[in-house]
Amino acid sequence: MTAQLKPIVLIPARLKSARLPSKPLANIAGKPMILWVLESALKAAIGPVFVACAEKKIADIVVSAGGQAILTDPDHRSGSDRIFEALSLVDPENAYNVVINLQGDLPTIEPISIRDVLKPLKNYTVDIATLVTEIGCAEDRTNPNIVKAVLGFKNNERIARALYFTRGTAPAGHGPLYHHIGIYAYRRCALEHFIKLPVSTLEEREKLEQLRALEAGMRIDAHLVDTLPIGVDTSAELEQARSILGKKL
Repeated sequence: MTAQLKPIVLIPARLKSARLPSKPLANIAGKPMILWVLESALKAAIGPVFVACAEKKIADIVVSAGGQAILTDPDHRSGSDRIFEALSLVDPENAYNVVINLQGDLPTIEPISIRDVLKPLKNYTVDIATLVTEIGCAEDRTNPNIVKAVLGFKNNERIARALYFTRGTAPAGHGPLYHHIGIYAYRRCALEHFIKLPVSTLEEREKLEQLRALEAGMRIDAHLVDTLPIGVDTSAELEQARSILGKKL
C-alpha cells in the first residue's frame, strides 16, 4: 500500500543570478517576484511553504509579507542542495515525505500546476515528479534555452515517464515536443539520494541537473499541463511577467 503523500513546498532563492542579478526582488506589478511565487504556493494549499534564502535580504522581505523563510548557505551549487539544507532545518523529525522544489523565478505559475506535480507520485515506483507542457511556438522547438522533455503520452493520458531532457530538438520525427517546467516533487528519500550523487557526464554536457538522476537509474515521471509559466531569466521575460501579472490586479 502506498504511503500517504505529505508534501512540504520549498522555494530556493538567491540574489546571485548570472543572467539577471537580484531577480527574486525584481518588482512585478508592485511586489517582488519571490512573493508572487510564494502566493501561488500558499494558494495551492498542499502543505507548509518556506522560502530557502541564500541572503537575509530575501528572508526579510518574505517574513515582512507574512511568509516563512529559512536562511541557507549562500554557496550551494544548486537549488536542490539549498532545499535539502532547508528541509533539514525546518523538518528535522521527517514529518514530510514529499519535497516540492518550486523555482523562485516562476511568478506566473498557477496553484493548480503546483498541485498537479504531486500526481505522478501516486505511482510508488516514481522517485521524482515534474511538469511539462506541449510546445506551441515553432521557434521554441529549436531554442536551446527551452529545455525539452523526451517522453510519450499514451491514450490521452497526462502522465508519462521521462526518458531524457535536452536543450536540443528531440525526439525526431512528426509529433509534439514538450517544454519542461522547472518544478519537482521528490520523495524525501529520493532527494536525500540525489544530492549525494556526483555530477554526471550528461548533466555536465547539457547543464541539466535532472540528468544526474536519470543516469543514476532514478525514475522521473511528468504530468502534462495546459499552461506554461514564465521562467524569468532575462529582462525580456521579466517584462513579459509584468505585463501578465499587471493585468490580474
